[in-house]
Amino acid sequence: MNITENWPDAQNAAFVEELFQQYLADPQAVSEAWRAYFANWPKASGNGNGHAASYAATTAVLPAPSRTAETPGASIPGPSANGDAKLAADLSMAVLQDRVDQMVRAYRIRGHLSANIDPLGLARVPQSELDPDFYQFTEGDLDRQFSTRTIEGASVRTLRGIVEHLRQTYCRSIGVQFMHIDDYRVRHWLQIRMEGTANRLPLSREDQLRVLKRLTDAAIFEEFIQKKYVGAKRFSLEGAETLIPALDMAIESAGAQGIESVILAMAHRGRLNVLANIMGKSPNAIFREFDDPDPELHLGRGDVKYHLGYSNDWVTASGRTVHLSLCFNPSHLEFVNPVALGRMRAKQDQVGDPKCERGLTILIHGDAAFAGEGIVAETLNLSQLPGYSAGGALHIILNNQIGFTTTPAEARSNTYCTDVAKMLQIPIFHVNGEDPEAVAQCVQLALDFRMMFHRDVVIDMYCYRRYGHNEGDEPAFTQPMLYRAIENRKSVREGYLEHLLSHGEVTREEADQIAEQQRSNLVRELSVARSESYLRRPEIPSGIWSEYHGGPDHLSEEVTTGTSRQRLAGLLQRLTQLPADFHPHPKIVRWLKARADMAADLQPLDWSAAEALALATLLTEGHRVRLSGQDSQRGTFSHRHAVLHDVQDGHTYMPLRHLAPDQAPIQIYNSPLSETAVLGFDYGYSLDCPSGLVMWEAQFGDFSNVAQVIIDQFIASAEDKWRRLSGLVLLLPHGFEGMGPEHSSARMERFLALAAEDNLQIVNCTTPAQLFHCLRRQLLRPWRKPLVLFTPKSLLRHPQCISTLDELAAGHFQRIIPDLTVTPQNASRVLLCSGKVFYDLHAARDALKRNDDVAIIRVEQLYPLREETLSEALHAYPAGTPVYWVQEEPANMGAWRHMRVQFGETLIDRFPFDVVARKASASPATGSANSHKLEQEQLLARAFGVKSLRSDAPEPVTARA
Repeated sequence: MNITENWPDAQNAAFVEELFQQYLADPQAVSEAWRAYFANWPKASGNGNGHAASYAATTAVLPAPSRTAETPGASIPGPSANGDAKLAADLSMAVLQDRVDQMVRAYRIRGHLSANIDPLGLARVPQSELDPDFYQFTEGDLDRQFSTRTIEGASVRTLRGIVEHLRQTYCRSIGVQFMHIDDYRVRHWLQIRMEGTANRLPLSREDQLRVLKRLTDAAIFEEFIQKKYVGAKRFSLEGAETLIPALDMAIESAGAQGIESVILAMAHRGRLNVLANIMGKSPNAIFREFDDPDPELHLGRGDVKYHLGYSNDWVTASGRTVHLSLCFNPSHLEFVNPVALGRMRAKQDQVGDPKCERGLTILIHGDAAFAGEGIVAETLNLSQLPGYSAGGALHIILNNQIGFTTTPAEARSNTYCTDVAKMLQIPIFHVNGEDPEAVAQCVQLALDFRMMFHRDVVIDMYCYRRYGHNEGDEPAFTQPMLYRAIENRKSVREGYLEHLLSHGEVTREEADQIAEQQRSNLVRELSVARSESYLRRPEIPSGIWSEYHGGPDHLSEEVTTGTSRQRLAGLLQRLTQLPADFHPHPKIVRWLKARADMAADLQPLDWSAAEALALATLLTEGHRVRLSGQDSQRGTFSHRHAVLHDVQDGHTYMPLRHLAPDQAPIQIYNSPLSETAVLGFDYGYSLDCPSGLVMWEAQFGDFSNVAQVIIDQFIASAEDKWRRLSGLVLLLPHGFEGMGPEHSSARMERFLALAAEDNLQIVNCTTPAQLFHCLRRQLLRPWRKPLVLFTPKSLLRHPQCISTLDELAAGHFQRIIPDLTVTPQNASRVLLCSGKVFYDLHAARDALKRNDDVAIIRVEQLYPLREETLSEALHAYPAGTPVYWVQEEPANMGAWRHMRVQFGETLIDRFPFDVVARKASASPATGSANSHKLEQEQLLARAFGVKSLRSDAPEPVTARA
């Protein structure tokens, strides 16, 4: 038999190397078999390490050797002709040890596939690689001692003991995926923690009673509602009641780690239970929502009870206070994830927690949503990015093993719903939800891992839905066999109670007393909810929101947004100063020189300078600023240059951070290529930072449509549904310049369609001064509403889109800019417009010499548009003067339809009102630059009532598109 036939793998490279060194010194020092073998190796060079390493590389992928009838106890030949029995025995043992090490690794990699994680017994798949027979071990080998140097604990164990320990660790109620983590230090930390305890957290009797009580709270709450509100939709937690003790332990452990704030986010299932048993919301308030006795309070507003959020303080067993906040969430499930993370990052930034160790985000998911919704991957991608990290989130998946009626085989293309999380270097724990003590181990280990490495952790808790998707559903229609098994299954509480009773940890009397106390409490709470003296507490902003308000626009206070000219010039000059050792790009040098000229009043301000001054003044007044978006540091159109790069070594410098020693922080981040998660994160940030200017910028305004869920479900409607305010600013580049359908329109019409009850501010500025005052007004007013700000592209460098320092110093934001060049009595028509088209109209008017009879009025704030403000701008024009709304967008887009709905065919009961626009279209713009130019010329001609811009002959047809 040849040695090379059954050689194991690279694990024995050191042993072979030692023999090879002996062979090099004296070939007779090794056996004849080894001499023959080494004779085929390349001749020695140096110390021979290269040969052994090369051999190791070639054998690393070889399969485990098989045994033969001739050599039942070894995989190499017996003693050689020269009687080298000890060497052969040593090598035989090395081969067996190598197989043990292979098996240990197999348990770490694949043990989860054989773990008992599914309470219904559906997910367990036997793995041959975990069986000693796979490695050709004999019965006699099971009691042989092997080294366990790679396993925490005893250094030597029998093979039987090793297998039992590995099965206890990796194949009981917990299956773990962690070997995809590249960092050995992280993997080794996990191995020690799991293998050192057999992956089990020992609970004291007190802890076990606490778990039982929390399970009882969860079960009795669901049972009570089921009886008192038959058929009511509640998205029951039954089948996953272990969530309540899991959250209880997570918060207690978080408090012990010094965490002061926990933000939770979850979809429907179990939310009412979490509100009552974790968040501390009074059950009487929940029962009152079920009874719904006050319909007049919710006309056109509010949300269903299982979408609502809540905040409260939790006092841990050790006396620490942890603030809890459960995020409100619409039916769009996972879209709340980045919102919650943004909120936590805002809290961490404001309390000065750069290591993100004083706050914890807990995200509770459904299995189908976690696997199916792309926002999950986007959110996971944010986890380690400097601008979006919140120290690692704890993900808990309520694995229902079904999505409404869709089975896993129909819902995903991989083994686990969590496989998307393997994009991160984090552990994923799969755990049986009917084993609360195993869940406790996962929670504790997850929180310790997060605190150690500041990374996300995933706990995939296998459970089931006892009543289907909701209580009005009949799950047996589509899963009859599954629900036959569920129907006959005892509750999680009963199963855990039987476990405790069998071990003598509790008595039946103690358990019954716990249940009776909870039932009695709920009866009292229901009585309060239905009493005539029930006191409904008004919602009053508190904490960081106490100084701010929402409500109607006409109640918002006007504020002074100007500041001294000297201060503006000084700040702008400061923004041009760089460290002596900084080497900017030559074009940046010219750009900075232009800024310095603006500061010296040698040339007017452009858009970028006005924006920079708005931020600089706010920062030096003590207001935090955050801006994120794709390429926002430089600016998509190479206009902002807020972060400069040294051309010699690439290090960066942000002038806005060096304005004054006591200035507020500023953060400007280039975001990943994501709109949905990033906008959700920044919206969440604005919820917990009302005193700061928080902005999200789209690379092109068109791309905001990718984040439509965040816009529709959160930004536009949160005040109406949940009484939650936000001052988030959306910067959306907008303007028709022949760049095609996807680089023209920020879909103004969609925001206007969402506008009602003064929920949004929608602004389309035409001057840098207007931008300056608009941004400052957004923060200096206590009125907090999201601001949708359409920003320019070509106007960034337009020679007429300029302002002076005086206009910034003494001016204010103008909702409407009147035309002061035309005598109203001489006007033959009035053109209303917004944004870039004003400059096109202005140029066309000059070319046609119509400055005496065509007035151009700019509507800078499209919403809220106060009728009295528009009336004031038009009051001097004779009644009957035709007024045209002029827009670049097609007639079915832009602001036209909103204006027509608001004002009708007669504007302010005095003026005929019509539109000049491109014809209605399914696509926003043409992809041909020449076609765009022709369309624009025709549009402008119709606006002035002429056939062509080259002729002043009256247009014989209507101006309408």
